[in-house]
Amino acid sequence: MAKTVGTHLFNGFRGALIGTAEVVPGVSGGTVALIVGIYEQLITSAGHVVSGVRKAASDLPRGRGGARAAAEFRQADWAVIFAVLIGMAIAALTAAKLLAPIVEEEQQRAYAFFFGLVLASLWVPYSGSGRRWSGGHYLLALAVAAVAFVLTGLPPAHVDPHPLVVMAAAAVAICALVLPGMSGSFILLTLGLYTVTIEALNTGELGYIATFGVGAAIGLSCFVKLLQWLLEHYHHVTLVVLTGLMAGSLRALWPWQDEERNVFAPAGDVPVTIVCAVVGFALVVAVLLVERRVRARRETGAAPDNPAAGVTRGT
Repeated sequence: MAKTVGTHLFNGFRGALIGTAEVVPGVSGGTVALIVGIYEQLITSAGHVVSGVRKAASDLPRGRGGARAAAEFRQADWAVIFAVLIGMAIAALTAAKLLAPIVEEEQQRAYAFFFGLVLASLWVPYSGSGRRWSGGHYLLALAVAAVAFVLTGLPPAHVDPHPLVVMAAAAVAICALVLPGMSGSFILLTLGLYTVTIEALNTGELGYIATFGVGAAIGLSCFVKLLQWLLEHYHHVTLVVLTGLMAGSLRALWPWQDEERNVFAPAGDVPVTIVCAVVGFALVVAVLLVERRVRARRETGAAPDNPAAGVTRGT
């Protein structure tokens, strides 16, 4: 019982880290999900939930029953989903009030910390497929990185927060939530809706929040199935693309940039900024080392029956 409660609390904590990341422009919740080792589990479970909803919507009105939908729902890890969602919601609301103002006031140092964090995180998708990269894989990752670099350098725009616009922006931003390297907050910032959305969360503007939620649900239902399919059928290539996407998106977190996203050479308190980047990098390395040790302990029992159990990823 205590072990189960501890597992739920730990998954809630992982969800809180993801939710906190989504409030910071330039930091991807998907990246954090990769770091804490829950990314593919969430994508797979979300994919089954989406399939279940679609099959229920198709079968129930025709009197076919809900057997197909129920089969999909049973494949989702609901304990993990609920724990992560609760952690995300609590952290996002808290971070909107506490963390976002700090990032705005100390942008250079905050961006340096997250730059180091994401830089170290590149190891996760790079090594996660269990296969060696070929020259073509490096070229593909480089091409994706170049595209991401250009897109994250686009200057912010300002759009009218019309409900349809908010729904469309939410649909795109939620895709960034599940896509490592892309930040939902950064997309909202690009569209000029970041401040409006944060204010709506802080003030409890239910109309705006509901509109945003509908758009997010539509975007998630469309995109998560595609991502699930890619991970199931083209796992290695998908992780190559995600690695390039994360690498190119580092531009969004370069500590030395202006409001128009023009980057420039290091200046000002360079030593402190570098220390912040090193701290972020070291934090991810520590998390990955702990995760590897925990995984090794779990696989030790399976080693006698499965000689391949001890093979590490990326070999």
